[in-house]
Amino acid sequence: MVIAIGFEGSANKLGVGIVRDGVVLSNCRQTYITPPGEGFLPRETAQHHRSVILAVLSQALQEAAVMPEQIDIVCYTKGPGMASPLQTVAVVARTIAQLWNKPIIGVNHCIGHIEMGRLITGSDNPTVLYVSGGNTQVIAYSRNRYRIFGETIDIAIGNCLDRFARVLKLSNDPSPGYNIEKLAKEGKKLLPLPYVVKGMDVSFSGILSYIQKQSHQLLNSGKYSPEDLCFSLQETLFAMLVEITERAMAHCGSQEVLIVGGVGCNMRLQEMMGAMCDERGAKLFATDERFCIDNGVMIAQAGLEMFKSGNVTKWHDTTVTQRYRTDAVEVTWR
Repeated sequence: MVIAIGFEGSANKLGVGIVRDGVVLSNCRQTYITPPGEGFLPRETAQHHRSVILAVLSQALQEAAVMPEQIDIVCYTKGPGMASPLQTVAVVARTIAQLWNKPIIGVNHCIGHIEMGRLITGSDNPTVLYVSGGNTQVIAYSRNRYRIFGETIDIAIGNCLDRFARVLKLSNDPSPGYNIEKLAKEGKKLLPLPYVVKGMDVSFSGILSYIQKQSHQLLNSGKYSPEDLCFSLQETLFAMLVEITERAMAHCGSQEVLIVGGVGCNMRLQEMMGAMCDERGAKLFATDERFCIDNGVMIAQAGLEMFKSGNVTKWHDTTVTQRYRTDAVEVTWR
């Protein structure tokens, strides 16, 4: 029985989770929330993580009912993510590993999402749609790598949604994307927006620029409501994601789709992807906000898989990498 503790802090979520051989023992999280209309900056986000990480660690140990000496491996997010928050959490993880005399593993954030999704849903070898504030990728496993079949060529879908939420001055509590989703459910009128799919890749920056430029005029004229604009943005962005995911499925001969990442909580995205899967006779897998949104237990689970396959990070390699590609990791556990 191997017990792993995971530290995640690549963006505005600070999470500590503990897992024992595929059983989640604790999954504790604190979110840095900024005022409406504002995003989160690296320095302030890192300060937030420093202020709460020890309390979250204590809570995770208490909920899991384990002592430090029972933990076998310390795992942390190596990247990708924001440099200052990543470094803050890595310092704590290294300190804990030294104090407790435990081996340490640096985990790719995206692979943490994938392995957590596979564990929770029981999916076998799915085509993965990874959608979050910092990443948008379509991924499939092949020959000891998670291969990227398509991705955004500019900003991530979560970043696009968050920045439009700032235009509407929506609350960041619990998240801008969640509040856009709530408004979109009340939208009735579809605003035609640019639809930018380039082969297997997508582009969101032009769509964002277009709706940002048009929004004030459309709202002031009374032709469209905030709900309509949220509805229109969601429908367009999600249709693009469904298209490239279906194309990847066709290429791989896959009959499973797994949605991971914070935007994967969106029920409309799950509904649209589910409709596509039904048409293909495929199956959709998704999780709720406990495991979709960045969390520590996903880092612990991925680190646990790496540890069992004999993969431990050397001490001089326990750094962080802001641009840590998903396909840069050799998958030794599958």
